[in-house]
Amino acid sequence: MIRAAIVGLGRWGRSLVASVQGKSKDLRFVLAHTRTRATAEGFCRGQGLALVDSYEQVLADPNVDAVVLATPHSLHESQIIAAAAAGKHIHVEKPITLDRSGADRAAEATRKAGVVLAVGYCRRFHPSVVEVRRRLAEGRLGAVISMVAQHTTSTGQFIAPDNWRAAPEEAPGGALTAVGVHALDHMIEFDGGATGLIFCSVATATSFSFTLYGSKGLAEISRPNLQTLRFVPTSQQAPTGPVTAPPDEISEHPGFDMLNAELTEFARAIRERRPYPVPIDEVLHGMSVFDAIVQAARSNEIVAVAG
Repeated sequence: MIRAAIVGLGRWGRSLVASVQGKSKDLRFVLAHTRTRATAEGFCRGQGLALVDSYEQVLADPNVDAVVLATPHSLHESQIIAAAAAGKHIHVEKPITLDRSGADRAAEATRKAGVVLAVGYCRRFHPSVVEVRRRLAEGRLGAVISMVAQHTTSTGQFIAPDNWRAAPEEAPGGALTAVGVHALDHMIEFDGGATGLIFCSVATATSFSFTLYGSKGLAEISRPNLQTLRFVPTSQQAPTGPVTAPPDEISEHPGFDMLNAELTEFARAIRERRPYPVPIDEVLHGMSVFDAIVQAARSNEIVAVAG
């Protein structure tokens, strides 16, 4: 079993711990560090975690195989590089850093150290996403024509002004940084040169949908937990009256734990000495697209994606 330390015990860090602690045969959290120790002591006791006062203590602990970073985005680069130097495997929440150059430095440090680097695009492991990817590979959706995504939450109203998530420098892409990067990652995952449209917000009701339009049909993932998957084939004959669609195919995948799935794959990648299933080259390309979006928003001009 892989022994891990959680760094950052905000809402998301606690969710990561709860997803596997006492439930997984592959990974167990044994150590924790957070900037606000007083608010984390009760949680750590309940989860059987030793709470230490510094990140350096985490990296120096020989009983820790890996670190899971649920920390402010601006800290990711330095924390990844330090963990790699200490020989620790790393799982880091998305986005990996706040720009492509920082992501390159972090990825290169882990490559040289020979440690696993996993970036938390947990939605890639959901059965709905896996099934769309399978059908696309089998040619059942044809060529990708376009993709449309929307990802919204109502979390913005609950973030305290002094919380790091409220700092503009931690979210240069606004809601894209917080939630929209998942939709962006899907568009990279289902590549092919097609156009894409993303709407994201943290100031309205919580919802999610992702639709891939192919030359042979469309695939639509919906609901905040991605549980509903719908396929609609293209018509095989010309209409003789009002245009109607062929019967669609709907499947439901409720209750899937994406956090457990991603951490399980992280642990198995370490144990089996193989790359994490989310390729780093795709993560880095995603950061190039993210950079271009941020620059375009600031300049109000079209910006080409570098590299």
